[in-house]
Amino acid sequence: MKILAIETSCDETAVAILEDGRKILANLVASQEELHRRYGGIVPELASRKHMEVILPLAQEALKKANVTLKEIDAISVTNGPGLIGSLVIGVSFAKSISFAQGIPLVAVDHINAHFLAVFLEEKTPDFPFVALVVSGGHTALFLVKDYLEYFLLGQTRDDACGEAFDKVAKLLGLGYPGGRIISRLAEQGNPKLIPLPRPMLDKNNFDFSFSGLKTAVANYVNDLKRKGLPIPIHDLCAAFEEAVVEVLVTKALSALSATGCQNLVVAGGVAANKRLRAALQKLAQGKDFRVFIPRPEFCTDNAAMIGVCGYHKFLRGEFADLELDVYARSQFKRLS
Repeated sequence: MKILAIETSCDETAVAILEDGRKILANLVASQEELHRRYGGIVPELASRKHMEVILPLAQEALKKANVTLKEIDAISVTNGPGLIGSLVIGVSFAKSISFAQGIPLVAVDHINAHFLAVFLEEKTPDFPFVALVVSGGHTALFLVKDYLEYFLLGQTRDDACGEAFDKVAKLLGLGYPGGRIISRLAEQGNPKLIPLPRPMLDKNNFDFSFSGLKTAVANYVNDLKRKGLPIPIHDLCAAFEEAVVEVLVTKALSALSATGCQNLVVAGGVAANKRLRAALQKLAQGKDFRVFIPRPEFCTDNAAMIGVCGYHKFLRGEFADLELDVYARSQFKRLS
């Protein structure tokens, strides 16, 4: 079966066509990075307008690349949350229109669920159950995943997501947007041990995160140097910040594996593309009794292929949406009791 998948939860317009939930026939992403860079972050109204502008031609291009017509599409899978409401509305409205006009079943997908199912686009996939660490610009959370559509929240950030913290620190240092890639690149030339920064929440017996205090620690360090008229060691500071974030993520993830008894860890979301995080987890897994699964970087950042994977499994379970489908800004996850 063939699924047309649509993703517009934030600032990327993405359309994909999948066959049988695994084979990618087309996977296109229209980035808005240049549009938002001048503002140092995403401007929701501009994001919505850009989605409206590019979604139709992008869908047409995807169909052409996949060499299929709408008559050959068996279902339409679309992200309806969480995300920016204005952005989500564009994708959902577009999906509803095609569903109604062509009589194609509509499937609603949670963006976070789709993120950790992106690993099933790879050749090597984990067995259930597994622990999923979802890290992105808007989300930092740990889940116990028992099946494709059955998962429970173990813990999440109490304030900033780690990707958001990267962007805010980059803005504080005048490095530009998006912050994650810039900080990671500069960190490669720095020494992460020279500047002491806190590891938030590691002293707490839970799986929650907090990055606001770490961001504040960076700001205080920078302000102290400025008052003293001293230069800011950008490379070392970036390395120290990245190291602190990675240590927190890795430690919490390994604790979740231990507590749940799982032997498989899936890392997903835009920050999962971070080289330091990937390397740290892969190194720790060597010779240990757990395995790490991280999708390729193009499947970590927002994309529609992952929406197609999730939509495929919802289709198999007969979980369809109707034309009353609404969008939502935040997911309401079940916590493990």
